[in-house]
Amino acid sequence: MTTAYLNRIATAVPEHDVHDAFVEFAEKMLVDQRLRAIFRRMASRADIAHRYSFLDPRKSSDRLSSHDANEFYRRSNFPSTARRMQLFEESAPVLMRNAVDQLALSEEERSGITHVLVTCCTGLYAPGLDFEIVDHIGLSADVERTVIGFMGCYAAINALKLARHIVRSDPKAGVLMVNLELCTLHFQETQQLEQILSFLIFADGAAASLITAREQGFALDSFKAVTLPETRGLITWKIRDLGFDMFLSGKVPVELGRALHGGELMADRDGTDLWAVHPGGRSILDAVERGLELPADALATSREVLSSFGNMSSATVMFVLQRIMQKARSGQRGCAMSFGPGLTAETMRFHVV
Repeated sequence: MTTAYLNRIATAVPEHDVHDAFVEFAEKMLVDQRLRAIFRRMASRADIAHRYSFLDPRKSSDRLSSHDANEFYRRSNFPSTARRMQLFEESAPVLMRNAVDQLALSEEERSGITHVLVTCCTGLYAPGLDFEIVDHIGLSADVERTVIGFMGCYAAINALKLARHIVRSDPKAGVLMVNLELCTLHFQETQQLEQILSFLIFADGAAASLITAREQGFALDSFKAVTLPETRGLITWKIRDLGFDMFLSGKVPVELGRALHGGELMADRDGTDLWAVHPGGRSILDAVERGLELPADALATSREVLSSFGNMSSATVMFVLQRIMQKARSGQRGCAMSFGPGLTAETMRFHVV
């Protein structure tokens, strides 16, 4: 059976570092002084230094409001879903082109692409990003396009799974995968502390990857999905009048840690040298580390990505894999893991060639 390889990964983020501006804006939005104090304390413990957005938080015509993000997020006047999707359609292709250009495809690699896969849960339009990719790098009109939508943070693992199926069924296939999210597009005006804390970790970012039968990079060995019972409502993502409405329960780390400890994913520890765990937040990484009884430095790369970029939904695990790929040694074995609605853990076993 043909082996599929994740040959190369490139990543990109927008230019505006918005983390500090968001913390200031969100804190002022809270009316209750007690909740403000809790938010301030939780923000200081998030282990996030930078998050990037296509919105400029300081671009404002109102001198009294220096953090209204292009006059997009203004108190008592947050944008409609239509306005948010308009900005997605304008901005997502720019970030996509940056990521794909960073991949630096050779002419041979470009001509060998037969499939384009896109994951995104933060915006949609048609003809969409898949067409934008084909046009940007001049692919044949008959390239096969697939959009994997609304799966959240674990979508990249599912796309890699699909890419593996494609390459194993046709060894001559070349798959270009793009994972792109504009999470900052969906900030909501609310007095619910749990909801604001969920916005505290999310950011914009994109990754582009090449998957072929060429023996280079990471060999994609196997995949496994584990859904935790009675956790269906802990992560939800629904389209509403004022954008996409995220609910991320504070119970997620507890349930995740409980499921991992002594569960079937414990077997993934055996012989694993490299851990590419989706940094859904500091508490998520802490829960994985405790649940799988990992060494203190096992998730160092995931924590580095969280600190430098925040949680970019489906693109984030690719940022982790990219950094691991840069320093991995031949023969090492790894496990990539992402979590999302369900509550589901999607895992991928790989080894370095």
